[in-house]
Amino acid sequence: MKERFENWTYPDVEEGKPTRYNWMVQHVDNFHLGFKTDIGAFTYINAKNVVTIEDYVQIGSHCAIYSLSTIDGKAGPVTLKKGCRLGSHSVVMPGVTIGENALVGAHSFVTVDIPDNAVAFGVPAKVSRIRQP
Repeated sequence: MKERFENWTYPDVEEGKPTRYNWMVQHVDNFHLGFKTDIGAFTYINAKNVVTIEDYVQIGSHCAIYSLSTIDGKAGPVTLKKGCRLGSHSVVMPGVTIGENALVGAHSFVTVDIPDNAVAFGVPAKVSRIRQP
């Protein structure tokens, strides 16, 4: 992994426009991106109520992260803590925190907080076990 991020730089993130890596953010003023993050292509981030992605987070392609849901009116900040990983095609709903070094499996629908070091997956995502740090 060290080589992968050796020349990492913060991407230019413009309102509603794809980055050079083909992911995009709406409400970019409420978006906070940590150091050496990896966000997969075609991921959508709605940061109306704040989205914080801490250092060394990995997000698979085709994910969606919502701090606002227009379907049910839920709203709240989303935090992806240091070193967590979110599998491809997963959805994170408003008000959720994914803990440090947690792993969320692909195609998961995350509606509740996931604790540090947890492995979680499913629709809705549920914790299957806690890994040793």
